[in-house]
Amino acid sequence: MKSFKIIFMGTPEFAVQSLDALICNNYEVKAVVTAPDKKSGRGNKINFSDVKKYSIKKNLRLIQPNNLKEIDFINELKLINADIFIVVAFRMLPKVIWEIPKKGTINLHASLLPQLRGAAPIHWAIIEGLKKTGVTTFFINEKIDFGNIIEQKEVEIEDFENTGNLYEKLKKIGSLLLLSTLELINENKFQITKQSNSEGFLKAPKLNRANTRIDWNKSGLKIFNMVRGLSPHPSAWTTSEKTGKILKLYNVIFIKEKKSIGLNGLININNNLIKVYVKDGYLQIKELQIEGKKRMNSSEFANGFKNYNSTKLI
Repeated sequence: MKSFKIIFMGTPEFAVQSLDALICNNYEVKAVVTAPDKKSGRGNKINFSDVKKYSIKKNLRLIQPNNLKEIDFINELKLINADIFIVVAFRMLPKVIWEIPKKGTINLHASLLPQLRGAAPIHWAIIEGLKKTGVTTFFINEKIDFGNIIEQKEVEIEDFENTGNLYEKLKKIGSLLLLSTLELINENKFQITKQSNSEGFLKAPKLNRANTRIDWNKSGLKIFNMVRGLSPHPSAWTTSEKTGKILKLYNVIFIKEKKSIGLNGLININNNLIKVYVKDGYLQIKELQIEGKKRMNSSEFANGFKNYNSTKLI
């Protein structure tokens, strides 16, 4: 076992790779804190978080607090007497928790801080059209994603990369960076970098119904970046003016043209080619889903939904 006693905190699949890296490298994970079980779907089936599923397989001690400020939960953490807490894709921690371990509480964040502070940094890196992003380890303090930086690792964003692809890259690179950071702390060789308090950096707010809807008056490049930045989940969406049905777009190509037909959002279906016009060209739709239907490619849509030809998306 490595010398650290660790409490790990995380919930989604992104966090599992980091937890697995700790276990595979013989770190002593004394407990795992994850979200409470949720009921969903038909019959209110109970769903476990990805981190809980992994922890059960590895026979790790699990803690699932409903409230992070519960006295019993806080006391349980103190009794474990861990050297360090590690947070990957978890809730905001109150000070009474992150100040417990003597070596501090480390967060792994999926951006090059101070850029893209917030809940959805991977999505927003692509939505904003960035050419590079990365992962950051830092010590948690009172302000969300403002703590002192320990290490960073940069990665390029490919021109046609979507969030699903980037997520997989950052998940792996993030777990390796976390191991590197722990080695530095263990050997007391780390140097911290204070983050700028400037408000001029890009933000990564939580995704919602409003900020995932396509505005057809924007440039083709902005819409293209939005679609790939929200693919495969939660997906960029729009509405058919004719049917009122929601359409989700998963894969598009932007073709720039000098002359616009002046009808932003107009659909043109010709053979198996689906175009949606924008002010500086058109988007070629490669994959989409109509409300109530399965996800389909352009030829399936062109053959089954010819009534959408010459209609508008709004």
